[in-house]
Amino acid sequence: MAKRQLVLEDGTVFIGESFGSERSQSGEIVFNTGMTGYQEVITNPSNCGQIVTMTYPLIGNYGINRDDFETVTPFIHGLVAKEVSSQPSNFRSEESLDHYLKVHDIPGISGIDTRKLTKIIRNNGTMKAMITDVNQTAENVVVKLQATVFPTDQVKRTSTIKPYVVPGRGMRIVMVDFGAKHGILRELTKRDCHITVVPYNYSAENILRLKPDGIMLTNGPGNPKDVPEAIEMIKQISGNIPIFGISLGHQLLALANGADTEKLKFGHRGAGHPVKDLMLNKTFLTAQNHSYVVRKESLKGTGLELTQVALNDNTVEGVRHSKYPAFSVQYHPEASPGPEDTNYLFNEFLNMMKENQTKKEVEVNA
Repeated sequence: MAKRQLVLEDGTVFIGESFGSERSQSGEIVFNTGMTGYQEVITNPSNCGQIVTMTYPLIGNYGINRDDFETVTPFIHGLVAKEVSSQPSNFRSEESLDHYLKVHDIPGISGIDTRKLTKIIRNNGTMKAMITDVNQTAENVVVKLQATVFPTDQVKRTSTIKPYVVPGRGMRIVMVDFGAKHGILRELTKRDCHITVVPYNYSAENILRLKPDGIMLTNGPGNPKDVPEAIEMIKQISGNIPIFGISLGHQLLALANGADTEKLKFGHRGAGHPVKDLMLNKTFLTAQNHSYVVRKESLKGTGLELTQVALNDNTVEGVRHSKYPAFSVQYHPEASPGPEDTNYLFNEFLNMMKENQTKKEVEVNA
């Protein structure tokens, strides 16, 4: 295998071996602690523009299959691993990780000390990085990285361009796609919902014309403040229609109600993050993938009540509106990959819609 290097903007250099594409590519370097699920991580639109480091030492050992994709097109800018399996062994495997990344022109680097790299990210925070050829001097790469301004249109790049329908006989849901994982669609279709998926910048007027029973605000990449049109849309639809927000959708719901968000030092990415539900007095293991969180102190006076907190760092993991039928969580209840402890929240969403319908019927008949 050809030698390649991973250069961080602080000047740290890792020399390793190439897999996947041989192009040079920069991105925000992050780490994911999942022991399995690398296929879902690679195809999660929330990782758009990022170079993802897998902390588990052996990646690619069960290959790539047709069932575990979270989007058709992967948006990551690179993959870093300690060791990559060249001969995957699994009855569902259809191609190797190396081949899949080559097809999608995504570079990877293996054979480096991912423990050391993860400690650097934990201590210094996420930063710019580049996977490139070893004949480039680290000094020149650092200069390039420091001059690089990453785009802020990740949601636009990952959202659907036009509305489309996933037919069902049950509740009518408008799913606002900020870079949605297929796992959310799977959970809703499992419950026979009729889903209309719309772009991130779909207007409140057009959403209301669809006469939805509920609104799903999906996950997605980047800073929620880079999507002001979505914040304005949520303000306009809040009140009568039940809303369920996940990850970026959770942050956007908070911003629309007057709360604030901030960027974490190195984010939450992995499949075993403990979250305490304050209403149930119960702890769940959750799948997480985000850089930004809702500031707890900013919830005061917004009408949003804190419902769940992360046990690792006490950050906001869930909110519920005190007057309107709206709630959201920071983690991924659809998992993919990760524990499915919290997919009952999709049932709560359905119950919220049914209660809202009953309330409207009573008001009409009163």
